[in-house]
Amino acid sequence: MALCITLADLSDPAIRGLLASHAAFCEATSPPESRHFLPLEGLDVPEVTVWAAWDGPELAGIGALKALSPEAGEIKSMHTAAARRGQGVGAALLAAIRTEAKRRGYRALWLETGTSPPFAAARALYESQGFEPCGPFGDYRIDPHSAFYTKRLAPQEASL
Repeated sequence: MALCITLADLSDPAIRGLLASHAAFCEATSPPESRHFLPLEGLDVPEVTVWAAWDGPELAGIGALKALSPEAGEIKSMHTAAARRGQGVGAALLAAIRTEAKRRGYRALWLETGTSPPFAAARALYESQGFEPCGPFGDYRIDPHSAFYTKRLAPQEASL
């Protein structure tokens, strides 16, 4: 699998379709008060950057980075196409997001994901990449259906 990670064109029907799948997944696995995914209009704002993982013409996954402050960002809308799960798509998107966060000078990344069994693979991915459990951040509140994670990013080394 040779993935190509690009900025997502939110007008692309494939992107819209995968975002709809993400919304349906969240709606099927979390109660209404515990759904924190961003709808299309919430992703199409200046403080959010969305990436797409392509394997040739096939859309394999999406992920986004929301600016929280000049030093921190939140990972949003991570979703891998059902047929591509377990193939490293999420890890590739996460690497691209971390690279951009470091380029921006972020010192930390944050995220919220579900606690139910369907979210186990997401939690395992984040933990394998050094994200640590934490309490709620931003506008989030303690919720038995939400797991919160953070990862500190090392400051970029100064160029000589």
